[in-house]
Amino acid sequence: MKRTNQFVVRPRSEQDRELLHELLDASASLWNELTYERRQQYFDGESVWDTADYRKQYVGVLGSATAQQLIRKSKSAWNSFFSLKEDGEKCSPPGYWGNEDDGRTLRTYVRNDQYTLEMGDRSRLEIPVGKELKEKYGLGHTERLRLEVAGDPKWDGKQGRLELYYDESSGQFRAFQPVTVVNSRLDSPLADETAALDIGANNIVACTTTTGKQYLYKGRDLFERFRETTREISRLQSKLRDGRYSSNRIRRLYRRRTRRRDHAMDALARDLIERLYDEGVSTVYVGDLTDVLETHWSVRTNAKTHNFWAFRTFIDRLACTAEEYGITVEVRTEAWTSQTCPNCGSTTDTTRHQDTLTCQCGFEGHADLSASETFLRRHETDVPRPMARPVRFEWDDHDWSEIPHSHERPKEARTNRSIHG
Repeated sequence: MKRTNQFVVRPRSEQDRELLHELLDASASLWNELTYERRQQYFDGESVWDTADYRKQYVGVLGSATAQQLIRKSKSAWNSFFSLKEDGEKCSPPGYWGNEDDGRTLRTYVRNDQYTLEMGDRSRLEIPVGKELKEKYGLGHTERLRLEVAGDPKWDGKQGRLELYYDESSGQFRAFQPVTVVNSRLDSPLADETAALDIGANNIVACTTTTGKQYLYKGRDLFERFRETTREISRLQSKLRDGRYSSNRIRRLYRRRTRRRDHAMDALARDLIERLYDEGVSTVYVGDLTDVLETHWSVRTNAKTHNFWAFRTFIDRLACTAEEYGITVEVRTEAWTSQTCPNCGSTTDTTRHQDTLTCQCGFEGHADLSASETFLRRHETDVPRPMARPVRFEWDDHDWSEIPHSHERPKEARTNRSIHG
């Protein structure tokens, strides 16, 4: 069974930091160039597998094994894309790791037999680099880049391919190390609870668990800050001279906007998964957002679904974080959950107005929380009725903080209780 350890990686000197940054930047360049060629071939109706030899082009910087890992990762992404298309799913071809305006994602992958990770009094990580970087930064012919490591491994087992990336929001390098462990070594063998998530725009996550808990992560203020930055970008672009499309200030705003969003999403994923782990949740159901990503007639809604809410990236981070805790994330269809009354099950007698869902049976409740409850009941037969007020969270630029009095008696009430139970 696969599990993941996460560490903070610290270069020992400014030179090591520059070397590592250059290594990750070269990895992003390889990925983007290969992705561009394959996308062009795909849209031209040609085979995406007949590409240039990018391993040979980047071996001097990355080393042969690391360059090959990135190429294999790209192949895996394209194979997944074609499999989804064959199954009739709506999906897009693999994309790029950012650009100059939005900020490039700095990431690389190191084969499991090419790195050494040692924990203890002097925890360290050693990774290979290409000959050109060795010569540039004064490393010996057989020497590898040595980095300090902070963090305690949660799982112990056969190590897998290492993912190393730069977290721009915190200014730290981080590493994800997949390991293979046997079932008997899991630290939560009795965890058998389930949770279901409704993911949206105004409320990023509404969660209901089989323990009777509900969590709501509000996103309106976060989105408004995103819009303010977007408006400032548009204002600055309108003042550019003819023939110019960007500036240093505009590029900085793009990067700041992206970093703020990603930092909040990463923190949300970790905060939620830690809470679910403490409740003994072993499986999390997430709604398939394919239909949500369709283009909307509303400019504001379109900005939320396409520009602000990086849904697929968020689900990937959620699944990655859940893997650290031994929790499985499953994506399932959530059709009609937002129109279904959790009291009587009707989809025709309900009305949604902003965050409120009402039904002719007498039910009135929070629309997104109700959707997550309905979603959970589709997959679990024994779901207790949430009675306590859901815990609500707002983003304060650093953490997801609980809104005061969020545990008080809820407005939401099933006034006609005889219908349900």
